[in-house]
Amino acid sequence: MGNVTPAAIAALAIELAPAVAFGLAAERITPAVQRWSIVARVAFPALYALPYILVATTHHIFRWRWFALYVGLPVAVAWLLGQAAATDREQRGNWRDAIVLLMLGLAVDLRWFDEAWPNGLRALNELLLVDIGLYGFLAIRQLSGTGYDFHLRWSDWKSGFRELVLFTPLVLVLGLALGFIHPHASLPQAGTAVLRWVGIFCFTAVPEELFFRAWVQNLLERRVGRRAALVIASILFGLSHFNKRSAHFNWRYVLLAAIAGIFYGRAWREHRRVPASTITHASVDWLWGLWF
Repeated sequence: MGNVTPAAIAALAIELAPAVAFGLAAERITPAVQRWSIVARVAFPALYALPYILVATTHHIFRWRWFALYVGLPVAVAWLLGQAAATDREQRGNWRDAIVLLMLGLAVDLRWFDEAWPNGLRALNELLLVDIGLYGFLAIRQLSGTGYDFHLRWSDWKSGFRELVLFTPLVLVLGLALGFIHPHASLPQAGTAVLRWVGIFCFTAVPEELFFRAWVQNLLERRVGRRAALVIASILFGLSHFNKRSAHFNWRYVLLAAIAGIFYGRAWREHRRVPASTITHASVDWLWGLWF
């Protein structure tokens, strides 16, 4: 807790602001950004370096190379996706989209930038990458059909919990057979349990569902169709867990995560809503923490 300083809290607030704003008002933000000059649109996300500056200077770990990265990366993403928007107006997917997604995905999975942040605050890096992607894909690329809209609907809960009910028996049987899950009871007080679900929803499920469903599966559908896109996105989602909870390739986690991705992807694609798949995802992780 020693690293949770006022500067770190301020950095978190700064990083949450774009994610919340796009989730509640993307339809107003995107047209506003599009009215700016091209130079302003591309240069603006350089301001995303501010959280790094706040945290790094107050913790005395500021490095010019990391500053350059957090200034340059958002600008590069905005430029690439601006080029993609101009050359791929039908939004069928462009090699520039693939480069941005590969760069953002590997940066998180391989923890490329973690050493820029103090211990205990490295999640700020992941949230910052989410902000960079949101600005690029929604405000610059104007990618349609993402479903990143957090005006929650009854259909989100219906789709999310339906896929949870369908997935649970399968993961229980397979997880126990593989020795991946081990039943135990860890029941916190009701208030703590609710807060834990909200935390998983906001800081784990939303970023992953945004990446794998709103961006990856969404773009793949335009190239290979709904079924193939669901399978490919789910396999990629599984592979992103190869180094989770293990120092080596965790094939059990990869397999179960890939299967989970099928159900998360089904929840998203029913109405093309990130909240729906996020509800399924958060609930799975929450139940796993409580009982397994």
